[in-house]
Amino acid sequence: MHIKTFRVKNFRRLRDVKIDLDPQTTVFVGANNSGKTSAAQVFRLFLGVEKGRFQLYDFTADCWAELDSFDAAADDPDERLPHIVLDIWLDLDGDDDNLHRVVDLLPDLSWNSGLVGVRLAYMPKNGKALIENFEECRRRALAVDHPKESAYEPWPQSLTDYLTRELRREYEITYAILDATRCDEQLDPVAGYVPHIVGGSESRLGAKLDSLIKIDFLDAQRHLVDGESRGRAEDLSRKLSGFYARNLEQREDDLAAVAAIADSERHLNEHFAKVFESTLDKLADLGYPGFVHPRLVVKASFNAQSVLNSGARVHYALPAADGPGGTTERTLPDQYNGLGFKNLIYMVVEVLDFHHRWIDAEGERPPIHLVFIEEPEAHLHAQLQQVFIRKIREILPQVEPAFTTQMVVTTHSAHVIYEKTFEPIRYFKRAGADGNIHHTDVKDLMRFRETTEVATRHFLRQYLKLTHCDLFFADAAILVEGNVERLLLPLIIQQTIPELQSSHLTILEVGGAHAHRFRELVEFLGVPTLVITDLDSVRGPNPDAAKADSTEAPAAGASCMTTQAGAVTSNEALATWIPGFRSIDQLLNSNDAAKCPRAVDGRPGYIRVAYQTRRPIVWGGQEATRAGRTFEEAFALENLAWCQDEAQTDLRLRVPGAATMALDDLHEEIYKRVRSFDKTDFALALITKDHNQWSAPQYITEGLNWLRDMVTVAAPDTAPLATIEAEVGK
Repeated sequence: MHIKTFRVKNFRRLRDVKIDLDPQTTVFVGANNSGKTSAAQVFRLFLGVEKGRFQLYDFTADCWAELDSFDAAADDPDERLPHIVLDIWLDLDGDDDNLHRVVDLLPDLSWNSGLVGVRLAYMPKNGKALIENFEECRRRALAVDHPKESAYEPWPQSLTDYLTRELRREYEITYAILDATRCDEQLDPVAGYVPHIVGGSESRLGAKLDSLIKIDFLDAQRHLVDGESRGRAEDLSRKLSGFYARNLEQREDDLAAVAAIADSERHLNEHFAKVFESTLDKLADLGYPGFVHPRLVVKASFNAQSVLNSGARVHYALPAADGPGGTTERTLPDQYNGLGFKNLIYMVVEVLDFHHRWIDAEGERPPIHLVFIEEPEAHLHAQLQQVFIRKIREILPQVEPAFTTQMVVTTHSAHVIYEKTFEPIRYFKRAGADGNIHHTDVKDLMRFRETTEVATRHFLRQYLKLTHCDLFFADAAILVEGNVERLLLPLIIQQTIPELQSSHLTILEVGGAHAHRFRELVEFLGVPTLVITDLDSVRGPNPDAAKADSTEAPAAGASCMTTQAGAVTSNEALATWIPGFRSIDQLLNSNDAAKCPRAVDGRPGYIRVAYQTRRPIVWGGQEATRAGRTFEEAFALENLAWCQDEAQTDLRLRVPGAATMALDDLHEEIYKRVRSFDKTDFALALITKDHNQWSAPQYITEGLNWLRDMVTVAAPDTAPLATIEAEVGK
């Protein structure tokens, strides 16, 4: 048995999301403030040690407007007042050993779906009484005589204001049994089906759910410090001491040892070494201590005054001071180890502690142990992050088949997620399915796997893993043609669209031959994406080629200038993706709508292509419109006079005798020169120039302007915004 899926409604950014959990490890990814922590926190407030400690600010922002617009004369408070909902679905398919545990959760005797569902809702205890209590408080507030010149307004000013203080008195957690046969494919109750509420916080259903699921949280804020100050710091010594006290075989109090402190310390050190041996050995699976790092040693720390309550202390054993084979060992206290390994050791000990407390639970052990690990990458270098996510499950002792541990890891590390396949990744997007920027949409990459060809999926996974790109954490993505664009794009952004420097952009060098392979992924994720690519004009098929001498005319598919009659593109992204044209003339005549087609649902598109366009060129008194075939050619045409100046010879775009050439001849020479020179050398030489002297190609600045508008969205005036009120005395 395991948690198959859960649905959250009206909780913070999670207006209405469904999240499937992997039977073993699920990875939550997404940009900051996308709702990953909220998806874990909702379990803490419904099932954890903070059960029921909701605040008004836990409701989705839309709910505040619903509360303040409530009409007591026309609305039913029990139906209209917002609820926070958590639906949990357990998968028992084939698990007969645990069937007896869920009998109380079955919807009826004909149940055979394999899914058991429970709805937890944070809702008014009595909607009518809540409104009456608010109105009574409001009447008393209006009756208060206060100085008119004062800005003070007595509480409560509104229903939301009332609930900021009285929410826990007016709301409670209720439980209802869900019937999968009366839900749609997304396990959301169909129209007309209202799950029957069994009871509130003290009901047997609440206790039954607690007996099925044990939840633990390893929070991101682990308060590990380097200095002497302790304060709130959770140092490793206390953590290991608590782990020993709860989970390991302990030595009985030895009163004789109190009289001989030295002997007691020696005996206890031997004891600690024995009982902690298996725990510390597990660290070796994660690469610690390796060959160069000091070993972890647990030592007793006694003094005559507090011998009975002294705790264990962590020390780090340095190599023998008297050389190889020496016996003199020096140790340092735990604060002298680096934060990275301290964090690693802390997490391993904490996860093992969670596991042992679950195994040794009093009474009947819950069959499901759900562990949330938040941002394990803190202070860890890339390789150690990968080892952690790869090995963390292996350090847990094996349990009986009827029991399972499910882990949920939230992360901002590309190194963590690319150790996994696509299947367990859940992508949190900062814009709901309804387009509201205050909501979150969760994308299940298992669905992406099911709808994508194996070859494409393998290419994407290998590319993302090898480049360690941060696509899943970016505000927007830019796919570029090659190394030149990748090197110059940050400089162009700084020069032309500096606002984008405040956004988290990921730049992926994918090449024209492979950009279209990213189509399914960026469309699935819904990440605003700018594809900067080249026209790559080649000769089209010549209907008279069969009659002509093959030595007289270049064959179809040979590179050519964009002015060549009948030219087509060899760029698959342009031909098969956006805008979907093969003809160079069609591509050059395409408007902005063709370069950024609308989404399937009719909303403005979030993927735009940028490629070379016709630009007015002036040379030697001649004027014409020309389009480059590649970035380098387009750059040379955009900055024609500057590039032909003798001072720019190192760019290798200068053509000897250009001053006497006609415009068409100069364009053709530039086209030939670009085909044969080192493009990376060109980019590096351009970086050294004064960027105020040259202009970026127009097609790139147009694309970046579009991207800026996509990632710098102003919040609508009517949208309720989060407010933080300072409370006197808090």
